[in-house]
Amino acid sequence: MQAIFRKPHFRMGSLVCLIAASQLPHTASAEEKPLWEFGMGAGALQLPAYRGSKESRSEILPIPYLVYRGERFKADRDGVRGIFFESDVAEVNLSIAASPPVNSADVVARQGMPDLKPSMEMGPSVDFKLWHSSSNDIKLKLFLPLRAAFTVESDPHFIGWQLTPRLALDVEKPFGMQGWTLGMLAGPVFGSAAQHDYFYGVAPQYSTATRPAFEARSGYAGMQMLSALWKRFPTYWVGGFLRYDNVNGAVFENSPLVTQKSGFSGGIAISWILAESKQKVQDD
Repeated sequence: MQAIFRKPHFRMGSLVCLIAASQLPHTASAEEKPLWEFGMGAGALQLPAYRGSKESRSEILPIPYLVYRGERFKADRDGVRGIFFESDVAEVNLSIAASPPVNSADVVARQGMPDLKPSMEMGPSVDFKLWHSSSNDIKLKLFLPLRAAFTVESDPHFIGWQLTPRLALDVEKPFGMQGWTLGMLAGPVFGSAAQHDYFYGVAPQYSTATRPAFEARSGYAGMQMLSALWKRFPTYWVGGFLRYDNVNGAVFENSPLVTQKSGFSGGIAISWILAESKQKVQDD
């Protein structure tokens, strides 16, 4: 599971973790699988407006299903990434994540402030393979992604950096459940001043009697933990995730836009496999 579950708001990566986890369970030896697989489905999500917001929203979204098993570019259980270097102990990947917009009119603490634009993040990730069981059905990894974020609009703006070290544990056949995979991921979040100010800063012109001006600084941005459970069936895939966020001790903890210090979010999804390539590749 790639470390794509981070950000002071809902990450599309939280969903990518599920739908990209569409490989068949890992085995100790390589086997031939389609170079690519494609499908579509739907997911039901309960999400906060952003980390630290007491407002939440329920959404039903279309869910694409994509697996690509190329030599240097992959979309799989570890996320969407380009592989620059790979060995038995480490990988250097190109890590990508995206986030949807936030309408400030729907968030009491942000009313009267500019909306949050959708954003795209990109940067390197050094991933270490720390341990695996003799049967290769339990794996422990450390992800160290550093991404630069930009708004997605006609005139994109740079909105800072974020570092999200993550420990990730994947367990095949958890509790004897044949064909299922349980993924667990946890770690701290760190961000630049620009990153935090974009989401938690209050410029003087937007301050009110109940929303004082606030300028965020760089540093610790709280903790995040996530667990996901999924299974690939012959013609469809199902999964769900539960995420816990905690911003206690974050450098922006005292922002008037932080109205809840911790909370849960989650979702379930199903996707049908519609097509796959005739070309087969070795995959372990």
